[in-house]
Amino acid sequence: MVEAVRRRGTDRPDDRRSADQLFDRELDHLPPEARWREWKNRVEATIFAASEPVGRETLARIVGKNCSIDLLIDDIREELRGRPYDLVAVAGGWKHLTRPAYADAIRSAVGGNERAVDLTQSEVLVLMCIGYFQPITRAELSSFFGKEISRDFIGHLRGAGLIASGPRSPTPGAPYTYVTTKEFLLEFGLDTLRDLPDFEALEDAGLLSKEKLLAGDIMPDFSAGR
Repeated sequence: MVEAVRRRGTDRPDDRRSADQLFDRELDHLPPEARWREWKNRVEATIFAASEPVGRETLARIVGKNCSIDLLIDDIREELRGRPYDLVAVAGGWKHLTRPAYADAIRSAVGGNERAVDLTQSEVLVLMCIGYFQPITRAELSSFFGKEISRDFIGHLRGAGLIASGPRSPTPGAPYTYVTTKEFLLEFGLDTLRDLPDFEALEDAGLLSKEKLLAGDIMPDFSAGR
């Protein structure tokens, strides 16, 4: 029966609107405390079930019009204190993520790398540069690092979905610029580009090594993209 309802809800926009009208967002029949608890349960369940971060507009469909989603999220996060996972603002929405302290345990249990994309230090360095200075051309990146950034290198980052073509540069030849994507925000656990960390934070996370950078040890990767 649930599957039948889903099909009816996705087949025709009119059916979808009818279902929305039947759905009780306000829960006026419940006392305030029970209403708040139900809204929290709806929000947490929706975020838990989603494969992508869930935005504010989506969550607004399942709670009362005067409900503060931010306060709901704060309450849920407070309840998750001490749990191995948290509700995190990322890529313009919210998503359940395991806490960094359990990364080693997760790797030991399921193997592999916890990161969605296996990045070299040079790739992280270029991504950081694009993140801070976008839109930026390949020539500008090469000038920034004093070493040619190959098309294959850029192609690997594009193939991973971490960067995309931006507007054409006003410089001679009108080359394409590059910008970061939503996948970039997801990969680095950022809500917006304003959350980009400084170099020291990336070094503390083991993503970059200032010692290797100063020694030039990570520059050769720029030609191969790996």
